[in-house]
Amino acid sequence: MTAPPQWPAWPPPPTGEQRRALLRVLDSGRWGATSGTATEEFAAAFARRAGVPHGVCTVNGTVALFLALRALGVGPGDEVIVPAYTFVASATAVALAGAVPVAADVTAATLHLDPDAAGALVGPRTKAVMAVHLAGAPAGTEALGALGLPVVEDAAQAHGAARHGRPAGSLGDVACFSFQSGKAMTAGEGGIVVTGDRALHERVWSLHNVGRSPAGGWYEHPEPGWNLRMTEFQAALLHPQLDLLDGWLDRRAGAAAALAGALGGVPGLDLVPAPPGTTRHTWHLAMLRYDPAAFGGRPKAEFLSAMASEGVPLEAGYRSLSRLPYVASPAPCPVAEAAEERVVWVRQPMLMAGEAAMAYIAHAAGRVRRRFGS
Repeated sequence: MTAPPQWPAWPPPPTGEQRRALLRVLDSGRWGATSGTATEEFAAAFARRAGVPHGVCTVNGTVALFLALRALGVGPGDEVIVPAYTFVASATAVALAGAVPVAADVTAATLHLDPDAAGALVGPRTKAVMAVHLAGAPAGTEALGALGLPVVEDAAQAHGAARHGRPAGSLGDVACFSFQSGKAMTAGEGGIVVTGDRALHERVWSLHNVGRSPAGGWYEHPEPGWNLRMTEFQAALLHPQLDLLDGWLDRRAGAAAALAGALGGVPGLDLVPAPPGTTRHTWHLAMLRYDPAAFGGRPKAEFLSAMASEGVPLEAGYRSLSRLPYVASPAPCPVAEAAEERVVWVRQPMLMAGEAAMAYIAHAAGRVRRRFGS
């Protein structure tokens, strides 16, 4: 491939089944989650896919995390440990619950939360730890669970992921997924909380449904809650995607493998591999380690600009949460902070372009490297 690929748009074009499902909701006149059946049916189907019996659909993934934390009893005065290298919503959901997000460093090998770093920060106010399945690679929840705290899975990027044969969503006490526009399954916005704990599920359901009880009346509100429900239209868009998800994941996995092979000829640019124990990586992102020394000492920003000029729009990725003033950072986070200068991303839509496009990325990186004088 000598010319830049036509990178696919995301989300993909709607299917006939999605159109029919939307029209069924439209014609029914039951558009809200409390009046129709689409939301509950999708929640049940998604929870089964995640390996647990219970699901509650929400307005977005950040709210899903907030609800999971509140259902666990997290509130003012509490602390929740989060990985320093993740999207800001992992921290702001904690703040939304009235608690303090505490950033712990990540491991150099996986960029997932380091259990030793997390363990060193556990104190009397610590009420939960958040495992982020970064880029769609399931985090090692076993070691985090050994800390003796509830484990909240931030699975926003991990629809369909699995670890040791167990689906993301069943690896902790409660898990949260996002259906925002860039995610593997999307309705533009939306989220879901899934769990195997019935009492926890009922607590989440009440909190997202203005404090109602599942067995109570419409105007009975035994506890404070909020209207954080998904609409029937969103559920109608999402449900058919469950049948498409495996095909999308297979395509991205093939592209990631092709990219790893092609980068073998480009010193200084390596794919972050799936962590040990990964049964299925969803490749929401392909994260690449960039070594400036192999590219003439040029900083990451110059590399990204040069790649864009080659028709390859890579992304810079996250800044460490330890930089944020509203996140507690009682210990240094050198690995997460180094990732700001050493990690670049190939986003999901680019991976959907296929294996030939991955060869083009490697060839473009090789040209940039030669241009930089390495």
